[in-house]
Amino acid sequence: MSIFLSNSVIAFLFIESILLLLFLYALYPTIEILKNWNFDSTEPLQYKLEKKNYLVATILFFVILIKIVLFIFFISSLDGLSNIVPGAMCAAGIIGANEYGNILLFLKIFLIFIFGIWLIIDKLDLVAKNYPYVKIKYTIFLFLFVILSIEYTLDILYFSNISLETPVLCCSIVFGTSEAINGLPFGLNTNLLLILFYLFFILIITNNLAKNTLLSFISNFIFLFVGYFSLTYFFGTYIYELPTHKCPFCMLQAEYNYIGYILWSSLSLGVFFGIVPFIVQLTTKKLLPIFHTFSIVFNTIFVLLCTYFVGSYYIKNGVFL
Repeated sequence: MSIFLSNSVIAFLFIESILLLLFLYALYPTIEILKNWNFDSTEPLQYKLEKKNYLVATILFFVILIKIVLFIFFISSLDGLSNIVPGAMCAAGIIGANEYGNILLFLKIFLIFIFGIWLIIDKLDLVAKNYPYVKIKYTIFLFLFVILSIEYTLDILYFSNISLETPVLCCSIVFGTSEAINGLPFGLNTNLLLILFYLFFILIITNNLAKNTLLSFISNFIFLFVGYFSLTYFFGTYIYELPTHKCPFCMLQAEYNYIGYILWSSLSLGVFFGIVPFIVQLTTKKLLPIFHTFSIVFNTIFVLLCTYFVGSYYIKNGVFL
C-alpha cells in the first residue's frame, strides 16, 4: 500500500505541479523584464515588457492566493493521513515521519511570508505608475522560483518516504513532558516563558505605536518563537484541558472547534505585519504605518485568545493546570 493512494496527497501534488509550471511559464518574461526594462524608453520592446509585467504579476498573484489555501489543505491532509499511518494521532506524527517533514513545513511557512512581501511590493509598484520597483520584485521572483523548486522536490521526497508499515511517534512523545527529551529551549521554564510572552507583546505594542520599524521587526521576530512555544507548551494545555497534552496540531481538529487555525493565523499575521515595514523600507524606502496597526490588532487577538483559555479554565474549575 502506498501513501500516493490517498486522494488528498494526489490532489495536493497535482496542484503543486500546476503552480510550479505557472512559475516556470513566467520565468522567461521575468528574465526578459530584468534585462531590458527601461520605463523612459519609447521603443516597442518597452511596451511589450509592460504588458508582460501585468501578465507575470497576475500569474504570481494567482499562485500566491492558491499557495495560501494549499498550505491549509496541506496541514489538513497530514491530519487525515494520521488515520492510515501507524502510530500517528495527528499531523505531528506525520510531519516527523521522515527527515524531510519539518524542513518542508518551515519552508512552506517561509515561502508564504516571502510571497506576502512580494504582494506588497507589487502593489506599491503598480500604485506608483512609473513602476519604480519592477527590478526589486522580479529579483524576489527569481528567489521565489528557486525556493519553490526546492519545496516541490521536498514535497515528492517527503510523501514518497512516508511508510505505512513503520510506526511513527505520536504527539505525546514528540511534545512530551520530559524536558530531557523535548523541553523548552535555552533552559526556559514555564514561568519565564510566560514572562517573555507578555513582555514581548508589550514591546510589540510599544514599538508599533512608535512606528519604529527595526525594533518592531526584532520584537515580532522573537515573538514568533516565544508565541509558538507558549501556545504549544502552556496555553495549549488549557485548550485540551489536559496538562500532559502538548501539541501544536491537535488544536486544529474538529473536537477543539478548529481554534488552532485562528490562533496560528493571528500569530502569523501579527508577526508578518510587524516585520514587513522594516523589510519594505529597506528595499523601497517606503513607510507603511498602517501595517503597524495590523500587527497590533492580530497580535492582540492572539494574546487575548490564549489568555482567555487560561481564565476560562480557572473560572470553571477553580484551579490552574
